[in-house]
Amino acid sequence: MPAYMLLIVEDPDQRGTRSDAEGRAVYEQMVDYAGQLKRRGVLRAVESLSSPDAGAARIQIRAGQARLLDGPFAEAKEMVGGFFLVDCADRDEAITLAQECPAARWATVEVRAVGPCYT
Repeated sequence: MPAYMLLIVEDPDQRGTRSDAEGRAVYEQMVDYAGQLKRRGVLRAVESLSSPDAGAARIQIRAGQARLLDGPFAEAKEMVGGFFLVDCADRDEAITLAQECPAARWATVEVRAVGPCYT
């Protein structure tokens, strides 16, 4: 069965607009959604990611030289806030799962097929 990544793409500032209680409530919605996917037998992996200002780094190697850029990244308009790796029969099923994701109400859920990087 093909695998799909549901990437939660969000505004890097939106987490700061919530109170602690609101943030925890949103997180619980995502935990509940992960539980639903697990019970359906389609969940392979799930993780929430911390904000880029919590120790993120970018690494590039060009012409044999490594370049390290520590976060936060001021030029970033969006950040990946987490992901769900799911098994689906096809793209349509993955899109249906993305539409059911609570994060679709406050962020964007990007659906990507898992596959080789040369295709």
